[in-house]
Amino acid sequence: MISDNEFLELLKNYEITYAKGDIIKGIIVGYEGNDVLVDIKAKTAAICPNSEILISKDQNSKDILQKGEEYDFVVIHPQDEDGIYYLSHKKVALKENINTLVDKFKNNETVTGKITNLTKGGILVSVMGIKGFVPTSQIKVTDYKVSDEIELKILSLDVEKNNFILSNKKMYEDEIEAIKKDTLDKIELNMVVKGKVVRIADFGAFVDIGGIDALLPLSQMSWSWIDNPNELLKLNDIIEVEIIGIDKAKQRISLSLKTLSENPWLKAQDVIKENEITKGKVIAIKPFGAFVEVYPKVEGLINKLQMKEYIKKYQKNIELNDEIEVQIKKFDGENQKITLEIV
Repeated sequence: MISDNEFLELLKNYEITYAKGDIIKGIIVGYEGNDVLVDIKAKTAAICPNSEILISKDQNSKDILQKGEEYDFVVIHPQDEDGIYYLSHKKVALKENINTLVDKFKNNETVTGKITNLTKGGILVSVMGIKGFVPTSQIKVTDYKVSDEIELKILSLDVEKNNFILSNKKMYEDEIEAIKKDTLDKIELNMVVKGKVVRIADFGAFVDIGGIDALLPLSQMSWSWIDNPNELLKLNDIIEVEIIGIDKAKQRISLSLKTLSENPWLKAQDVIKENEITKGKVIAIKPFGAFVEVYPKVEGLINKLQMKEYIKKYQKNIELNDEIEVQIKKFDGENQKITLEIV
């Protein structure tokens, strides 16, 4: 028969413990004022403070976290001397809301924001608990006041950089339908037009070419490798682009910036020969390999295995802007692909 001390030690071996930042599930078991008590299978009920619950107008903690229901939480403080954990439901909810907003941004959907402050430069809003900004240039109506709700479109969304820009003006799209129709009637494939950069995303930029936000994909911005559209463009830039795709039924236009400059692959195919050894400059390093420029604006890929062989052979890592010797194993000018090997 084991002693009481031995029994307590045995219990410790089976005690569930959580670290700060862990995402866990818990069942609501009660309330202390506005704080919520949560069963997370620990020694005592955890506490989710009222300040860590995403509460909207006319709601309280009991409306959001209902007794007997299970929810996801983030551990914000490990257990104290009384064995109590402190949790946040707001952090989980905000993450989910950010994902929702990203989808709405990609689909050009409308969102509702609550005005939290008015400034000379524009309006501060809260959208699904996320702080955003509507510049004065993107406000159609000017007699808003704090606590008003306003319909918006997302112009840019980068939560890590605290860059969440919205537009109220874009809600009045009916007024520019006639302009859109006129634009669609005039444009043709391969036509060069001027446009204004109105939105920037990871996958490209939207350019207003006369009431229509046409897509300039990342792959059509430059012959050279770029990771982000912000390397070349910024909001409100006026640029010339070539129309490379038209879907009048869906009012979708595809654009290219790089086709307005000379295709470097055409010259490269007369200069670069398969199996020759040449020097190249490392212009980008990715998890799957490194891109090496072997001719101006013409890059080939050294795969991850080749990079490991380089490290083994030269006892150093491949770094950005390094000049290294490579062999041209295969050159496909038509599809703009080069296969390289380390020398």
